[in-house]
Amino acid sequence: MSAAFTFRLLATDGNARRGEISMPRGQIRTPAFMPVGTGGTVKAMYMDQVRGAGADIILGNTYHLMLRPGAERMARLGGLHEFARWPWPILTDSGGFQVMSLAGLRKLTESGVTFRSHIDGSAHEMTPERSIEIQGLLDSDIQMQLDECIALPAEPNEMERAMELSLRWAERCKAAFGDQPGKAMFGIVQGGDDAAMRVRSAWALSAMDLKGYAVGGLAVGEPQAVMLEMLEATCPALPTGKPRYLMGVGTPDDILKSVARGIDMFDCVMPTRAGRHGLAYTRRGKVNLRNARHADDPRPLDEESDCPAARDYSRAYLHHLVRSQEALGAMLLTWNNIFYYQRLMQDIRAAIEAGCFADSALEIAEGWKRGDLPPL
Repeated sequence: MSAAFTFRLLATDGNARRGEISMPRGQIRTPAFMPVGTGGTVKAMYMDQVRGAGADIILGNTYHLMLRPGAERMARLGGLHEFARWPWPILTDSGGFQVMSLAGLRKLTESGVTFRSHIDGSAHEMTPERSIEIQGLLDSDIQMQLDECIALPAEPNEMERAMELSLRWAERCKAAFGDQPGKAMFGIVQGGDDAAMRVRSAWALSAMDLKGYAVGGLAVGEPQAVMLEMLEATCPALPTGKPRYLMGVGTPDDILKSVARGIDMFDCVMPTRAGRHGLAYTRRGKVNLRNARHADDPRPLDEESDCPAARDYSRAYLHHLVRSQEALGAMLLTWNNIFYYQRLMQDIRAAIEAGCFADSALEIAEGWKRGDLPPL
């Protein structure tokens, strides 16, 4: 483990990058997928299962943890790592996404954002400085700048306004973060679906010489082709020697195509949310365990998987748990999904190291296209 935050590239294959982030709490193998632990828990999983699936880092959310249990309380209890029993790296989102998703409950000014809590209606002010303060109280290892994320499609003048505001907030977050050995603050590229605006944002953030850079404001309603076009414009404008994080993305296909364009880090609620609703991700594509076709099927989800949830339980049993709304069904399918995502990242890293990423990506996608096992 490193006493400082460092990132090094170990291999490249086209634009795909294999790297490693080192910091006091551990190493993060990139490309990396971060399971989302919004409120201090990866829903329906034990932390040792998350680690056992192969995760090097998880994500927590500043807005939600600020409201409950509260940042100051968390600090008194030893920080988020101690609280959640996850001693490895944690990245915290700044609360910027809630600027968009809770638009009806907030007021935005140059100073920051005033939220009405979705829990009890109480008022809370989130400035760039307060966001960094909360993330410090949580003791997270990678802290995100406060930004304004807007839904797409949007008018060009609105995209530019939000992008420029996010840049000013990035400067304030950098000043508030200061020098924290072993930790990092990432800036967030904005600019909607305007490639030139994205490049302007990336250049301005690069000039701030931050430890890493995220691409935000994508996967918010635009087609995948637009997201990929924005990545093709943005990634070359970011420093080669710093990690690149695509926020809130996404499906396995999104991940493959984004790695091919130079992205190093991902997070998304998709695998955990899908597991709670009876949907499993596998090397044969998605499998809906709610479907009646599984009711008499003794076969496992994937006989070749190293995950007990996929290998050791019959589809009939998983179908029964899902249809009966038993908690164990959500737990097993979430375990399967997080495991699958981590195995996907492991295969991606190995392919980049071997110089065969493009061929490997095609093979993985062909497996999804072939589809699930035929009914018995």
